[in-house]
Amino acid sequence: MPAAKRRKPSPAPGAVAAFSFGIGAALLPLPAQAADTLGAAGDTAWVLTASALVLFMTLPGLALFYGGLVRARNLLSVLMHCFAICCVVSVLWIAIGYSLAFGRGGPWLGDGGSLFLAQIDQPLSPGGLPESVFVLFQMTFAVITPALIIGAFPERVSFPFLILFVVLWLFCVYIPVAHWVWGKGWLAAGGTIDFAGGIVVHTTAGVSALVCAVLIGARRGFPDNLMPPHSPGLTMAGAGMLWVGWFGFNGGSALAANGTAGLAILATHCAAAAAALAWMGIEWARLGKPTSVGIVTGCVAGLATITPASGFVGPGGALAIGLAGGVVCFIATSFVKRRCAIDDTLDVFAVHGVGGMLGSLLVAVFAARSLGGAGYAAGMDFAAQAKAQLLGVAVVALWSAVATFAIVKLLGAVMQFRVGADQETTGLDLAVHGERAYDHS
Repeated sequence: MPAAKRRKPSPAPGAVAAFSFGIGAALLPLPAQAADTLGAAGDTAWVLTASALVLFMTLPGLALFYGGLVRARNLLSVLMHCFAICCVVSVLWIAIGYSLAFGRGGPWLGDGGSLFLAQIDQPLSPGGLPESVFVLFQMTFAVITPALIIGAFPERVSFPFLILFVVLWLFCVYIPVAHWVWGKGWLAAGGTIDFAGGIVVHTTAGVSALVCAVLIGARRGFPDNLMPPHSPGLTMAGAGMLWVGWFGFNGGSALAANGTAGLAILATHCAAAAAALAWMGIEWARLGKPTSVGIVTGCVAGLATITPASGFVGPGGALAIGLAGGVVCFIATSFVKRRCAIDDTLDVFAVHGVGGMLGSLLVAVFAARSLGGAGYAAGMDFAAQAKAQLLGVAVVALWSAVATFAIVKLLGAVMQFRVGADQETTGLDLAVHGERAYDHS
């Protein structure tokens, strides 16, 4: 016969009481201090994740998106440009960039009092987010903004010029504008709002890209040679990474794991989908075929357009903004390349510049509570907000154009900003970097 099963000893009454007390305590409401600590930890975790997502947008998202659109002999040069920009901007941001953009100072620029981040506040701020995390998050924005510009002049610009241009542009354009809008500068004081970078990122990059395209000149063979993308597959993969990363770009700008972040992500997704379908529909009607490059370009146009409004508008407003972005950016692309014959090679101005400016203006419309938005700030209404947005867009666009013109002219006076004809024909991968993206043996 099988041995009888042993009966487990009953727990002591004291142990039962202690266990019951522990379960009950766990179910009771947390003390305010503990709840605040958990909230701060959640916000910190989310913004750290968002920082990784935004960096993911540049490397490898933007690099692959742009890389697939150029010819095969220039793929590595585009990847190299994005990677080098990330390294250069990151070092400069830590050294002095953050301090000038977000340091205490006047209406025009920060005071530079946190060089090498020596004076940043390590304890949790009143909002619960460590300043070091905020520094990291804003660094990823500073990285991707000049990286967007390289889409205006791939396949023909010299590498030394690119590095020096990025350094000067960061200090002359991006950092001042970031302070004006996000660093409690004069535009913010006047009521201009930009949730995640329609003005600070996309307007500055888009307008600067157009100026660069004009001054540097077109690729050899443009516009007679269409120079089609060498790998739409890489471009589509990069666009998918951009779409996912944009959740951190816009959602992380709430600087908290809360409803505003959720609303921003929802609005981002709605606008991207609407713009992609709008672009595809126009292209299909005009050309007879929907293309992969077309639908992903429309998606990016929608993402750029919703960026300044993402935390202020509802899903319905986001769909409207995305639809407008897809249509207007499509028209702008054709106008710049065909009517103006400007070789903004990867449509940086038409997609990012026009999209960012359009979204920055439309936020004044769709932020209204009657249209499902979050409402206007105290003392603001539609007219006041529209005026503040128009001022912000106009001033930043003008400043970006003038400063970029000066930078390119200055560098052009002391160095050659274009590669030679033979190097351009050979391709920058081999001529400048001594490597090939593909083995043709």
